[in-house]
Amino acid sequence: MNDRYTISIPDFVHWQKQVKCQAACPIHTDAGRYVQLIAERRYKDAYFVARSPNPFASVCGRVCAAPCEDYCRRGSIDDPVSIRALKRFVTEKYGAESMRPGTQDELFTDSFNVEDNKLSWHLPVFNSIRRTDGKPKKVAVIGAGPAGLACAHDLAVIGYKVTIFEASNTLGGMMRHGIPEFRLSRSVIDKEINKIKLLGVDILTVTQLTKNYGISEIRKEGYDSIFIAVGTQAAREMKVEGANLDGIINAIDFLINVNNGYRVSLGSKVLIIGGGFVAFDAARSALRAAVERDDKKKSAGDTSHLAIDTARSASRAGIKEITIASLESFEEMPVLRTSQGKEEFEEAIKEGIKFHTQRGVRKFVGNNGSVQGVELIGITRTYDDDGNFAPVFDESIKEYMEADTVILAIGQQPKLNFIKKEDGIELTPAGTIKVDPETMETTSPGIFAGGDVAFGPRNLIDAIANGKQAALSIDNYLNHYSSKKIYNLSVEKINAREYTTYTGYELLQRKAPETIPTDRRTGIVEVESCYDETDAVLQAKRCLLCHIQTIFDAEKCVLCGACVDVCPEYCLKLVPIEYLDVDDETKQTLYKHYEVSNAEPLSAMIKDDERCIRCGLCAIVCPTEAMTMEKMHYDEREIIEV
Repeated sequence: MNDRYTISIPDFVHWQKQVKCQAACPIHTDAGRYVQLIAERRYKDAYFVARSPNPFASVCGRVCAAPCEDYCRRGSIDDPVSIRALKRFVTEKYGAESMRPGTQDELFTDSFNVEDNKLSWHLPVFNSIRRTDGKPKKVAVIGAGPAGLACAHDLAVIGYKVTIFEASNTLGGMMRHGIPEFRLSRSVIDKEINKIKLLGVDILTVTQLTKNYGISEIRKEGYDSIFIAVGTQAAREMKVEGANLDGIINAIDFLINVNNGYRVSLGSKVLIIGGGFVAFDAARSALRAAVERDDKKKSAGDTSHLAIDTARSASRAGIKEITIASLESFEEMPVLRTSQGKEEFEEAIKEGIKFHTQRGVRKFVGNNGSVQGVELIGITRTYDDDGNFAPVFDESIKEYMEADTVILAIGQQPKLNFIKKEDGIELTPAGTIKVDPETMETTSPGIFAGGDVAFGPRNLIDAIANGKQAALSIDNYLNHYSSKKIYNLSVEKINAREYTTYTGYELLQRKAPETIPTDRRTGIVEVESCYDETDAVLQAKRCLLCHIQTIFDAEKCVLCGACVDVCPEYCLKLVPIEYLDVDDETKQTLYKHYEVSNAEPLSAMIKDDERCIRCGLCAIVCPTEAMTMEKMHYDEREIIEV
């Protein structure tokens, strides 16, 4: 036999990686656990698990890119669990947007925990609260986006005096200025931020850093450390002929204007260049921006007017067509590789947005200084074999598209004119701030940076993770010690004879939350609804319980094969040891452990964890209890290194 099985012998890291949703989350939220708690109708406990590592759980329940879903093992069988939408379900009940008094306060006590199966989840209130003089140290946070606010939140929780410097007159960064309100209610943002304010964080709005008031000036004001999180609000320019024509606007500028209530004249044909989330937001916002100003006035205080037909309103305003043109094919679009992106794509299609893929801009064509169309060129591929951006153009494909407005969603970059040479802060060739990715520290001691300003435009949850890591690193820096991450593993043995799963859970289909009809999608009306309790519980029951593992004890096995025969997913096999692709050292270790010679035949039980649905049948039928089941949880902690 030529086929050999590549194996790994289970250890702590192996079990840790089995809970893929938690491993994929940048802040390691135990998503599977809160989903399982929802299935058990333990909603408050589920909320605490979702919120304890994440100061913006309510926001993420609506607009997170949800890498947890992209890695969900259920997705390799049919469709991933609706983790993001289930998070919203519990935040609506107990989060910042809920009306339940006292729930939030419980998060900020040292005694806060959720006891379940001998495992506690604790808010990451660091065990490094050590102040020698009793006077809290001061930290400046530059920028009130998700990274800056997350950093301020964690630092305030552990006792620092934090001041946020924000250039605009409102807080939230691109959560507020970039994400359309029909996806994320501004009241949710405000309520999340108010919880941070209540921790004692000082806010200085309309305070922009400049060459005359920058890092050195802030240091002179007595701040012991600084975290820079100014984002990337400057759009990248497209250097092709005609790029300076009137009617060509940057997506970020367009979204900032629309999201702050300003009207933008678009004309009858709008073309969006780009294929990311920003392009989708710009296209769907352009459709809503077409509704005449009178409709807003009429709808004030009269919700019946919100049921205006979107297409009719767009037509009345003169819009005939909104198209997204992208370099990427549908298969290449990073957005469509995520479950959240696929849902956004489906909603855009419903709303009448058109797509033109594998096209690049050759030049913009104008008349009397205004854009009137775009010459496009074909693209055969956008990325090379290593995944690097390397578009290949096809000169044989040339097209012309009329456009009254062109919105460019081709990337963003930071504005860092406030950084001076004497600050000692090094930049990358891409114009972002150079940081140690493990600590977020810049090349200038005591200065940290994170979010888009350090890594370029990324997901909201990545920015939150950066802010939280920066808070840890600032605490370490100011107290002259180092810390390290440790993982606590909790194991509970399960009686296989009593183990049950939800009837028909393996047959339940993913159901996305309800969305409002397209004829009511105008202005800021939120498109996606929250699950009702019935749907939430059913969707939560789809979880494959990756915390539960089948444990095989070879010394009890009698090679009857009952477990192999009963497995509905065919994920178990008994094979001769010669069929395993293992090194000689491992083989010798096995021979020594089982006290057998090399000449004796050995069999091995192998399991494909990717296919296992945790039905428990293998453990139930085993006559010798060689196959058992254990529930495992791990949580991440930061401890001080002595």
